[in-house]
Amino acid sequence: MALIKKIRQKTGLAIGVIAVGLIFFLVGGDILSPNSTLLGGRSNKVGEIAGEKITYEEYIQKIEEVKFSFQQNTGRTPSENEMYSIREQAWQALIVEKVFASQYEALGLTISDEELVDMVQGKNIIAELRQQLINPETGEFDRSQLIAFLQSLETAAPEQRAFWAQQERLFADARLRVKYDNLLATSEYATTAEGRLEHKMQNSIADVDHLFIPFYAIPDGEVQVTDAELRDYINKNKEKFKVSNAVDLEYVAFNLVPSSEDSAAVISEIRQLTEELRNASNDSVFVLRNSEAARPFLTVLPGDALPNSLTSNVDNIEAGETYGPFLTNRSTYVSYKITAKFDGTPRMRASHILFGTQGLSEDGIAEVRANAQNVLKEIQDGLNFAAAAAQYGQDGTAQRGGDLGWFAKEDFVEEFAEAAFAVRTTGLINRLVETEYGFHIIDITELPRRETHKIAVLELDLIPSDATRNDVFRNADFFAASASNAKEFAGNAEKEGYRIIQANNVGAFDRNLNNLQGAREVIRWAFNDASVGKVSEVFELDNTYLVAILKNRYDEGTASLDQVRVQVLNQVRNDKKAEIIKQRLAGKTSLEEMQALFPDEASLDNTPDLRLSASVLPGVGFAPKAIGAAFGLKESGQISQPIHEDVGVIVLKLNAITPAAEVGDYTAFQRQVTLNASQRTAYMIMMALEDLADVKDYRYRFF
Repeated sequence: MALIKKIRQKTGLAIGVIAVGLIFFLVGGDILSPNSTLLGGRSNKVGEIAGEKITYEEYIQKIEEVKFSFQQNTGRTPSENEMYSIREQAWQALIVEKVFASQYEALGLTISDEELVDMVQGKNIIAELRQQLINPETGEFDRSQLIAFLQSLETAAPEQRAFWAQQERLFADARLRVKYDNLLATSEYATTAEGRLEHKMQNSIADVDHLFIPFYAIPDGEVQVTDAELRDYINKNKEKFKVSNAVDLEYVAFNLVPSSEDSAAVISEIRQLTEELRNASNDSVFVLRNSEAARPFLTVLPGDALPNSLTSNVDNIEAGETYGPFLTNRSTYVSYKITAKFDGTPRMRASHILFGTQGLSEDGIAEVRANAQNVLKEIQDGLNFAAAAAQYGQDGTAQRGGDLGWFAKEDFVEEFAEAAFAVRTTGLINRLVETEYGFHIIDITELPRRETHKIAVLELDLIPSDATRNDVFRNADFFAASASNAKEFAGNAEKEGYRIIQANNVGAFDRNLNNLQGAREVIRWAFNDASVGKVSEVFELDNTYLVAILKNRYDEGTASLDQVRVQVLNQVRNDKKAEIIKQRLAGKTSLEEMQALFPDEASLDNTPDLRLSASVLPGVGFAPKAIGAAFGLKESGQISQPIHEDVGVIVLKLNAITPAAEVGDYTAFQRQVTLNASQRTAYMIMMALEDLADVKDYRYRFF
């Protein structure tokens, strides 16, 4: 009843979980990722969806709705980093609303008041509610708790009632989307001809030899490519090179690193504090007041590792002693005082393989026991325990080789604990151990230990002082002030020995510059305020001051050669290499002769069971054209023309082909084609509607 009690105490909290889940369903929510908080903008228009203007105020209102759901779900205000995801979810929610609203109206799809009532308290309560209101004692949905919650809304705070009204809108929107998706998915149909083709694709098998000649068989120096050829390739393949607004930047980073004076000051301070810790009467209180460690007072249980910076510097650790200060690999200085060292509750380490039996009949349990006994015999005969655990284990430990970590006797059910703690040597327990969960095969990896430590951790971060930060900022500010154009930017950087770093094809919504995180302000400056050749003022990032210059600006549309030069050069050069390879292969009548032309680069292999439905050629990679060509060969021994794939040039020889046998009924294959299509329908429709809606996103001007 603990979950139900929490629901009563925190009205709406569990419902908030549902809300976030529905938002994810409706808009395809993503994992929370780094970002800064909301910033102001200079325009009232943040975008267009289906020709409709989206105002800043409308967008902010949607953000507040998603933010409120987040707060109800987590019980806290979102961080600056989490606000990025909230803004993205709000934008996607607006797209869904605008794009699908007209579709629902055109089809006459609605949610009546009666249907909504039925969804939240009637005979057909939605799954999201049912899953959240499970009585842990019965494992069943508890309607009485839902009724109690709904009744409590009459006297709930206004924000709680508003929140529930928002959830009802989400429930209705989700149901409309389900109706729409199901309507389209169930309209999918595959004909008998499509079923016959699917059967043919799956069951036609060819035995082929294939020669693979990678592009690097021709040195780059043998191929000359002009800019005119690169531009011609872009013009002929514009769909491949669609780009959004982008900029090229150059910047000088003034890194904030502690000076020698900063280091000396921290060393002096921690030495003084270490002496005070040595003589302190209450170690925990002292480090809580003076340490910058995340966990200033540790209890290290038997088996758990002591701090590495302690064990790597001290051989024999004694109770009451103080050690340090030591420099860690995290740019901190740390000292330790061993407050206590004593024998605590024994803990040991083991791995296990669980064969579950819960809910099985006696015959089922007997079958599981026999299976477990066979696996135990295989391990006794030499099968690796971790491999066996990964293959047979039925709980979460299987993915880590069955490892249970360090545990005390009381941490496990009695039968398991008694068996594990009874052994006197490490290794496999040569019998099955039965518990209420099933049968266990147990491998003892560490015998019980008792040694426990209580450690006070005195840690000070080695960070730049205010004086150091001021010095670095003055250097950055002087550089920015003395560079008013690209020539001065480059000349002053060379004169002062500063490194200029390039950041090309930076998108309007990017948040990082190369490996510099939290650079959103720099990017907003580049898109909103900067002109080509303009030098920025000093931007402050987490550990860096930065001065940037805008080198190029690219509009939405087809990419320029400068934007995609590397990609296009590689493609055009490979096309030319493919023609050279084909010319050299001309006149050769066997794969062996062809291979001899490229003895160090080419590979000749055989695939005896290549299926027409495959897209990957073993040992080569993605090669759908080559696989199609293999099944286009008519006679045994016939050799294909050289085939240009993205990975290189491929030539095939057909040894034998086994066509798919005719069957009397292709219904199963029709169903498979239909199912595959229906599973893609919702996503494809969403993408198509977004494309038709011609979404224009100007949020980068604000955030």
